Amino acid sequence: MSCAAISDYLHSGVNPKIETLAICTPFLKKRKEWQMSKKKGKENYSEGFRKEAMARMQAGGNIVALAKELGVSRRVLYQWREQGKHGGGEARPRKPRDRERELRQQLEKTKRLLGEKTVEVDFFRGALQKIEARRQNSENTGGTASTTRSGS
Repeated sequence: MSCAAISDYLHSGVNPKIETLAICTPFLKKRKEWQMSKKKGKENYSEGFRKEAMARMQAGGNIVALAKELGVSRRVLYQWREQGKHGGGEARPRKPRDRERELRQQLEKTKRLLGEKTVEVDFFRGALQKIEARRQNSENTGGTASTTRSGS
């Protein structure tokens, strides 16, 4: 737009703020309709709202301003864009650090279970040694065993 055109536009009696509101108001009304209920602390948006937001994002412009206008974070807009690249609602491939975190958690769980099993084995080994010691003592003294052997 040339300087002369901008000057004509500003002096034409049209209030830019009112005109901007006239353009944006229908979209903001749609936003209210498109928003869904809150779930687990996160706000879920309908597919229509996401598509409209992505169309406006692809058209160019300031992402921060768009995020503020839509009432979503800039990060959410970028996440929606990535989901769109991977076929819409499909899950994104895991990040390497997510996989690493998962493997570390699994390793910690395995170590904890191994420690518990080691304690159990030590307990039963000690109990078995005590039982064997009592049997040897009772055999050496010639007394009757506390339990009868089968077949005697």
